Amino acid sequence: MAVSAALGIPLGLLLARARFFGRGLVVAIVYTGMGFPPVVVGLAVYLLLSRSGPLGFLGWLFTPTAMVVAQVVISLPVIAGLTMAAAEAVDPELALQLRSLGANPAQESRALLREVQPGVLAALLAGFGAIISEVGAAMLVGGNIDGQTRVLSTAIVLETRRGEFGLALALGGALLTLAFIVNAFLLRFQVAPRRLGG
Repeated sequence: MAVSAALGIPLGLLLARARFFGRGLVVAIVYTGMGFPPVVVGLAVYLLLSRSGPLGFLGWLFTPTAMVVAQVVISLPVIAGLTMAAAEAVDPELALQLRSLGANPAQESRALLREVQPGVLAALLAGFGAIISEVGAAMLVGGNIDGQTRVLSTAIVLETRRGEFGLALALGGALLTLAFIVNAFLLRFQVAPRRLGG
């Protein structure tokens, strides 16, 4: 999430504010990425990191690092796309008002971030939801190795296949509880956007 947020929020703001050659293509890629099936992402990362793949020399396949790479690919477009949508909804005259009041670019960016804070929070929650519930990519690139790359979602699949439905349900409850705690924590930071003169 940290990597996806660090890359996705600035990318979303840039796409909302800047006009440059190829922007339409980048936006199309971001929106397409929002709908990528996670198992396809897992397959692509697997092929990149496999011994015969272009990044096989890194030795990341079946490690937590490979899982992080796959989850960044899954959540980055979600965070960037929703941040872009939130920033595009801001009144375009806000920047002009700020400049007329003597705001420098840094102050202008901070004001924009305050305006889009609820949208960015929604983007982070959606990105978190996309990766915490993910199974296919985690199993493909992580291998579901006990004590190393097994996570709650892959453990649920494993225990269900073994017929251990009670344990699978308990793990599912733990996953839902974790998701609720993280969402409740993030929602504490939601602040209504401030308008000029409001």
